[in-house]
Amino acid sequence: MTPSRRAVGEHLREWRTRRRLSQMDLALEAEISTRHLSFLETGRARPSREMVLHLSEQLEIPLRERNVLLMAAGFAPIFPETSLADPRLEPARRAVDMILKAHEPYPALVVDLRWNLVAANAATDVMMEGVSPDLLSGVINVVRLSLHPDGLAPRIVNLGEWRQHALDRLKRQVDLTADPALAELLEEVKGYPTPPAPDRRPEDYGDVVIPFQLMSGDTVLSLIGTTTVFGTPVDITLSELTLEMFFPADAATADALRAAHEARAT
Repeated sequence: MTPSRRAVGEHLREWRTRRRLSQMDLALEAEISTRHLSFLETGRARPSREMVLHLSEQLEIPLRERNVLLMAAGFAPIFPETSLADPRLEPARRAVDMILKAHEPYPALVVDLRWNLVAANAATDVMMEGVSPDLLSGVINVVRLSLHPDGLAPRIVNLGEWRQHALDRLKRQVDLTADPALAELLEEVKGYPTPPAPDRRPEDYGDVVIPFQLMSGDTVLSLIGTTTVFGTPVDITLSELTLEMFFPADAATADALRAAHEARAT
């Protein structure tokens, strides 16, 4: 057994475990025999380039890690990582800017894999009231910004509920990607002060969404978030971008956001 075959097999087993798939489940989804998959995972067989990409697709392996798997199998990486400033990504940047602008008067932002802010629309200004300048300088991390005691945390009405939602989401990302920077961020924010137990029941949305309830002056902005990713990216940078869009959960929030939008326009 060659070291490359062993490495490929270890990668495949690791990703299958992360996706909680049995060997039979993956073989069925990939439409290959369990015997062949077993040979690939134990290093007794060397996968073709096409098989590496096929299994990567079934396992939903991120593009960055698909390159790692290709190299482990002895093939050249095929997915580029292009800076957002590169002219080749100008169409993607225009599309992102268009979506952000069109979503106003409601807040929307774009983050990378590690929750660093890439872009935001003007409506997100309402979220930045009272935030420490230190959290807004350099690279802005959205998870840190929302949960840090000098960030949005003091203004989040349902902080306990939102904090748990954010930690659960971040932990799922760590489990799926094993990204060390995400794991480090998770440990950091887990160490922030734990909010006291709420004195009221959270609003019931049937466990479908968790509202983000933020004080803005004397108004409680109640927002529901949705997540959008690029459908079929072939570039690592684009594949790791996430568009976070917020919608008003009640009429009062919608009125407040429209009023803030009109005030900015005057």
